[in-house]
Amino acid sequence: MYTTLHNHLQNVWQKSYRLHRALWKSFAIFFYACACIGAGLMANSCVREPELHLPGAPTPDMQIPMVDLDLETYWDYVLDYGIHYDWRTEWVYGWDSADRGIFETDSIGYTRPEKFEIRRYYTHQEPFGRHTNVDPIQIVGNTLHGKKWNWGYWDVLVWSSVEADVVSLDIDDRTTLDSVTATTNPSMRSSRFQAPSFNRAYWQPEQLFSAYERGIEINQDLKGFDYDSLRNVWVKQLEMILEPVTYIYLTQVILHNNRNKVINVDGDADISGMARYTNVNTGIAGNQAIDVTFKTNLKHGVVLPDWCRDYIDVKVPNEVVDISGGRLLTFGIPGQNGNRIKNRSEVRDNFKHFIDINMHFNNGMDSTFIFDVTEKVRSRWKGGVITIELDMDTIPVPQRSGGSAFDAVVKDYEEVELPEFDM
Repeated sequence: MYTTLHNHLQNVWQKSYRLHRALWKSFAIFFYACACIGAGLMANSCVREPELHLPGAPTPDMQIPMVDLDLETYWDYVLDYGIHYDWRTEWVYGWDSADRGIFETDSIGYTRPEKFEIRRYYTHQEPFGRHTNVDPIQIVGNTLHGKKWNWGYWDVLVWSSVEADVVSLDIDDRTTLDSVTATTNPSMRSSRFQAPSFNRAYWQPEQLFSAYERGIEINQDLKGFDYDSLRNVWVKQLEMILEPVTYIYLTQVILHNNRNKVINVDGDADISGMARYTNVNTGIAGNQAIDVTFKTNLKHGVVLPDWCRDYIDVKVPNEVVDISGGRLLTFGIPGQNGNRIKNRSEVRDNFKHFIDINMHFNNGMDSTFIFDVTEKVRSRWKGGVITIELDMDTIPVPQRSGGSAFDAVVKDYEEVELPEFDM
């Protein structure tokens, strides 16, 4: 079963990789500057202003490739002894048609946006100047046609539009022209841990990608432009990188020796100490910590494959376990830009991170299990798999229903200790 599942996951990501491989590596914007066309004009060092293109000539285009990410490439963590992290050798919960419905996404990873928001800021002759005006544009597809670029300096911000029936992500591009902020909204669930300013857990944001380039020079002598003889235009190419500013975490709580002791889990769980908002320009997450609520599901009778032994404590060959799996998006660790961190030592995190999941037992009682995953989050600062293991032989069946009066606390998920019960 797991060989088939593993091969299916590999096939899904190989197809995604072939379709979108170049998209995460380079985000290119091309400015086609139709100025001083013709040998005679060039010989006389012709200058046209203020428009960048001549009347009747082809208009400037802005090309934006489609965007997607291969998780294996994006989660490029280097572990001890130079070993590269391979999330597929740790993720044993799987991904099937039921999961696609529960987690409301066809893909376990990022999906390709079809629409983009563009903000052009003209700073005149001052590079890196303040933004006093903005040209807001939305495009479907990957090409912007017919926009005028005046001589001088420009800043360009691009982010992926959110396409969903119910959107939890708010984009604020009006409070100030110098930056755009993305935030998420509160749910009705109570906040439990590491969210000192908020009493409600927040919805997870939708996936969001952004790219920002400042001081783009459109000069009259066409420095930095190349002549395209086929179209009879001058071309300026700008290389940018469109990066995710929301990070995917995959959670799995593996129940060894469960033997139908836990029969189900609540459909919602929470992770604490994550950022409430992010700066779309810089990719730096805000300093306010919140709890983020996400979907969970319990799978029974999962066979642990041999290829997961480096990450998971397989008790016996072909061990059968139950797994509570989850998938969530967050803005990441407060105050950090995960895309700029190269190793664990660079992570600066002032908050603890807990996952709480309510489990239902076979006697009709329930208990909220609270797991400290702080080190796991810090070592997966831009997303990844968070694995928790429980030996259910060490956990008694509760005799009264849980809530805040009955919590099972696992302090260290890597060294699973006997949980503390308030009986």
